[in-house]
Amino acid sequence: MTKAELRLKYKTLRKNLSEETINLLSLEIANQLLKLDIWNYSFYHVFLSIESQKEINTDYILSILSGKDKNIVISKSDFETRNLQHFLLTDATKIKLNSHNIPEPVDGIEIDNSKIEVVFVPLLAYDNIGNRIGYGKGFYDNFLANCKPETVKVGLSFFEPEACITDVSSSDIPLDFCINPKNILTFI
Repeated sequence: MTKAELRLKYKTLRKNLSEETINLLSLEIANQLLKLDIWNYSFYHVFLSIESQKEINTDYILSILSGKDKNIVISKSDFETRNLQHFLLTDATKIKLNSHNIPEPVDGIEIDNSKIEVVFVPLLAYDNIGNRIGYGKGFYDNFLANCKPETVKVGLSFFEPEACITDVSSSDIPLDFCINPKNILTFI
């Protein structure tokens, strides 16, 4: 299927999930993550969930990272440049919804891409070889292209992979892993 077809399919599937189901599946994903050998790093980038898009609730992952005393990095979107600006999440960080209902830090301690070692990547769909589809604005492909090559890219999905995304671009950055409620898929 094409990216456009898959976006439509997975937005519809997510729209049909209840809040209770989202929380249950998000907890299952966080429990799967604990099995992955990625906990020896220091700087972890986590997206803050867009509730209106019925994204995975990353609060569980934030709790794991806090419990492991890791540096948590969150982003602010620049819709003109389609780039992300990264900030350390601290007790003092103020979060505000932007005009697209994305929770973002107001300000804080800026973190360079080169420090980020693990990125939890939002997605709508992914395939059996680690290609992912987001909302189509390119924020994460731009971000991941500017990370170190060894940065670990972990997709998070409520659903199983598609067999194939037919219109993958050379600028699309594939995942190293994808976690769903039942499985850890490895692409490296």
